[in-house]
Amino acid sequence: MTTSTRGAARTPAVLVLEDGRIFRGRAYGAVGETFGEAVFSTGMTGYQETLTDPSYDRQIVVATAPQIGNTGWNDEDDESGRIWVSGYVVRDPARVPSNWRSRRSLDDELTAQGVVGISGIDTRALTRHLRERGSMRAGVFSGEALAPDAELVQRVQAQPHMKGASLYEEVATKEAYVVPAVGEKKFTVAAIDLGIKGMTPQRMAERGIEVHVLPATATAEDVYAVEPDGVFFSNGPGDPATADGPVALMTAVLERKTPLFGICFGNQILGRALGFGTYKLKYGHRGINQPVQDRTTGKVEVTAHNHGFAVDAPLDQVSDTKFGRAEVSHVCLNDDVVEGLQLLDQPAFSVQYHPEAAAGPHDAAYLFDRFTSSMSTVREGQRA
Repeated sequence: MTTSTRGAARTPAVLVLEDGRIFRGRAYGAVGETFGEAVFSTGMTGYQETLTDPSYDRQIVVATAPQIGNTGWNDEDDESGRIWVSGYVVRDPARVPSNWRSRRSLDDELTAQGVVGISGIDTRALTRHLRERGSMRAGVFSGEALAPDAELVQRVQAQPHMKGASLYEEVATKEAYVVPAVGEKKFTVAAIDLGIKGMTPQRMAERGIEVHVLPATATAEDVYAVEPDGVFFSNGPGDPATADGPVALMTAVLERKTPLFGICFGNQILGRALGFGTYKLKYGHRGINQPVQDRTTGKVEVTAHNHGFAVDAPLDQVSDTKFGRAEVSHVCLNDDVVEGLQLLDQPAFSVQYHPEAAAGPHDAAYLFDRFTSSMSTVREGQRA
């Protein structure tokens, strides 16, 4: 990525897709060039959480909501220490942000962090194109990065695909750290950072859990050195088929029958550890308005999603695995994609979506209580 920051609002920009389609608009944020997988997110709010979610590493995010930036940028809502998206695409940027917590505009923050974006394009047409053709490689170019269309298409086509990309170590912490329990400490959890969002350990801390966040390269010895009551595997970017290390670590956790909870990438890791395959979705699920049914209760939740890969597991039967019986616990009502897994013979479960959902909705927050309950049950059993 190359960037500069002068006169972005007046600078022409183009979004180039790998199939040759080109959208012309104006620079938004930094001026320069960037590459990534073009995906769309359907959330009408929560753009700050989206942009700072490590799961969006190497993706150019298209906002389907027509106006973005109304609430500016604050110092409280980041999900990590930086913006992770490769680029940002909006139709109508807010001219003046208005929110009591706002400290600067979204445009200013994108510029400050060197994130190349584009505004003023028909995001409805772009979203429809991605729905019909699938997520694809793309580039945003402005300023001195502009060149003849054919050359830009060739540069996009030379970029790596998301399928087969191993990205989780790029975004994970390099050093372990601790998020203390809020109030009385009840449990200790080892959380494997594969691209963890800041709100996830916070949701656990609110329930009296001391969270030890460990690097993606953590070993079983590292995990059990903190004497955990449970182990958590986080969300993260890239193709889960490349995550052999996390799969091996989860296998070791399952062998010890430690209570286990996974979110998003963690769900895909559990799927692989149980012997299921994973595959790339045509255009993925991204946004905060996705309907999911919890099959254990029959309830339907409106949930936050960000995933381009999914687990290939049978929806309507219990599967035998080397860790006992497993079943699909949650399913997306839009397309029947697997949205959760659980073991029936030991305390391990996962979901493909985001119950921490800082920007909302909070229908699935109960899953953290379910994790806490599983740790409590195991502890009581050990005392008996």
